[in-house]
Parts: sequence; structure tokens; C-alpha cells
Amino acid sequence: MVIENNKLADIYDLAKQRDPHKPEFHQALSELLISLQPVIEKNPELCTRDILERLIEPERLIQFRVAWRDRNCETRVNRGYRVQFNSAIGPYKGGLRFHPSVNSSVIKFLGFEQTFKNSLTGLPLGSAKGGSDFSPRGKTDDEIMSFCQSFMSELFRHIGASTDIPAGDIGVGNREIGYLYGEYCRLMNISEGTMTGKGVFAGGSMMRTEATGYGLCYFAEEMLTRLRNTSLKDKKVVVSGSGNVAIYAIEKAQEFGAKVLTASDSGGYIIDEEGIDLPLLKQIKEKERLRIKEYVVRKPSAVYYEGCEGIWSVPCDVVMPCATQNEINKQDMEILLRNGAIALLEGSNMSCTYDAVKMISQEDILYVPSKAANAGGVAVSGLEMSQNAGHIFWSRDRVDKMLQDIMRNIFDNCMKASEEYGHAGNLLMGANIAGYIKVAKAMKWQGVI
Repeated sequence: MVIENNKLADIYDLAKQRDPHKPEFHQALSELLISLQPVIEKNPELCTRDILERLIEPERLIQFRVAWRDRNCETRVNRGYRVQFNSAIGPYKGGLRFHPSVNSSVIKFLGFEQTFKNSLTGLPLGSAKGGSDFSPRGKTDDEIMSFCQSFMSELFRHIGASTDIPAGDIGVGNREIGYLYGEYCRLMNISEGTMTGKGVFAGGSMMRTEATGYGLCYFAEEMLTRLRNTSLKDKKVVVSGSGNVAIYAIEKAQEFGAKVLTASDSGGYIIDEEGIDLPLLKQIKEKERLRIKEYVVRKPSAVYYEGCEGIWSVPCDVVMPCATQNEINKQDMEILLRNGAIALLEGSNMSCTYDAVKMISQEDILYVPSKAANAGGVAVSGLEMSQNAGHIFWSRDRVDKMLQDIMRNIFDNCMKASEEYGHAGNLLMGANIAGYIKVAKAMKWQGVI
């Protein structure tokens, strides 16, 4: 996996010169540019410097101070970010992440990836991402409310229902969205669909919480059926993470008849050979907000391991990393392949390192990058925007059907692009090409702005 085309290599070098300390962004960009090599040969007008040099620069990157009071009335200060990356096909759309790992490099890479993910949904959505190095873990509700209100006291001036519509991500669930949205409405003296992921009782959409995990499995089922003449039924599945994406990927995979063996958090992972007890996992992680090791206290037949590195050594058929970026490295990939994994779908953003993806490209394993596999979340966010704009509310069944159709269309578009550009069945190439071409055409059509 090398950027062989000189024009594309020049764009990569330019990005590294401008942002030498942003490795996550470099990784995401190199993956895209490698995929575009057959495009520049067949349609050079879509890969001109005019488009690419603009594409790698966000339209706006905002950094701001977030000062808040903790339970002891001590002042704490965190950094807040919002990158409004590309608005060629619609208003900025992307989540907010509250996690200590958040910095400008992570936010830029996430916003860049969001550009092509949003494009793949088929909805008119531009791209954005944001967040803070604040961690909600261990904080009281009052502390989280204080932080969210301070965060929104700056962010509100940069967002709006037709401008930029944030949503949740790691560390930002329904509770945080509520505090953020409430402060926005107070500051603006308006109630509009400026955030998605709201409670159903407050203008939210059915299925938003489940959307990313469910969409991951809908894509998996379509892919396995069409490319391997099989399904998730009776497959052994390894899932990392225990947030919304992981929990609802587990739920839908089980509905399809799979046996999910694992779940994890930052402290360690569990293996349950009987299959994950989903009601127990939800009780521990969603209701009581406890650590994953509590699972084995209540179900002694399961096993808990400190640290997350060993989770990929569990033999399985299907791999669904749903925790964080670069959680699977080359050594992990070697183990997964040796143990006979037939498919890997990224539930977290850029789950695999560059070396792991390079290895995948040389093996007979189905691989779906996050921009395609986990697009269900932003897809249902887009559906929530439509409902808010029309002051309407759709049933769970209707939203679920629309989500299934969107994930099926993403698969179809990835396959079509991979075939058209000489890499039939390569869903990494297909996702990058299909996502890019739509944005590139819109940017070319609108002129240099």
C-alpha cells in the first residue's frame, strides 16, 4: 500500500508539511489517496490539485477554553474543539467526543473521515467533528452539567439547524446531549433541530441510540450474504467496547443468530463462552455505569482479563472493533487471520492501524472501513434532522427500514465503485472512491470557494 502516483504523493507530502504532528490525519489521508490512484488514471479531472488541496484543509477549525466548577467549587479548565471540515454537499454534521485523548489531531482526522462517511449515506450532509479532553467518568451529574453548559457557551455561536448540527460520540450520550441542547436553547432563545441524539420526548428520533451498532450488523449481513453466500447466523463474533455502538451491535448480531463472545472497556475485557448476556451488560454499563469486570461478579462462568490487548486472540468468525481508533495492530491481525476470521467491520473510527490494513489487503478476509460500516449513526441523525425540519415524528419500524435501506445502498455503492475502478470486491477501495467522488463533484461544481 504505497502512494505511487506523483500528484497524489505531492498532496500527502503537503499535508505532512503543514501538519507534521497529526499522525491520525496522515493515516486517514494516506488510506484515501492510495484508493484514489485508479480514479486519477480514469477520471483525472476529479483528482486535481484544485480539489485535493482544498479537501485536506478544513473550512474552519475552532479551539476554545472551557472553564467549569467541580464539586469542591474549584475551577477546572479543558480545551474545546470544533472542526467544520467540508460543506460541499450540506450543512456540517458530526459528533462531539468527550475523552482525555481528544486533541486537534484526533479531531481533524475524525472530521476528515466524516466527510466521506456522510457522503456515503446518500444524505445531503457536510462534515464536522468536535469535543474536548474532558472525561465524564467519575464526575457527578452536576459537574457534567457545569462542563456542558460552559462548553456550549462558546460553541453556540458556531452552530445552527442549517449550519452545523452536532451529535454525540464517545463520552457524549443522552445525558450530555440534554445539557448541551438545553443551554443552546437558553442562549439562542429558540428551539430548533440544532443537535441530534436528543431524547425521543424532546424531538429526537427513534433508533438513534441503536443506529450505529444496528447498521454495522445490517452491513455485515448484506456483505456475508452477497459475497460469501452465508450470514451472521451461528457465527462467533468478537466485539470490543461496551458503549452504544458495541452494545447494539451485540444486540443485533444476536438477533441475527450470532454468538457474541466478548465486550470490553478501557480497563479490560470479558469472555463469555455461553454468549454475552445482553440484559446483564446493559444493566452494568447503561444503568449502573460500572466497569466491565462487574459482569463476571454477577456471571461467574465468564472470565475477565485486565487490559484490552488480548481480546483479539479469541477465536472467531467475525470481528467488530467498537472501542476506539487504531485498536487492532499488525500483530493482532496476524492472530485473527490465524484463527480463521472471515470478516472485519470497523465499528469505531479507523479501528485498524496502517500496517493491519496493509496485511488485510493481502489476505482473503472481508474488510469494511468505518466510513462505510459505522455510517448508520450519522444516517439516523440525518433522519432526525428531517423529522425536526418537518415537525414530524416517524415510527421505530419506519426509521429501522430506512436505516436498512441506507446500509444496503452503501454496500451497493461501495461494490459498484470497486468494480468500476478495477478492484471488484475491495470494500476499502470502494468506500473511499464512492465517498470521495460525490464530494469532489460538488466541490468542482461550486467552484473555488
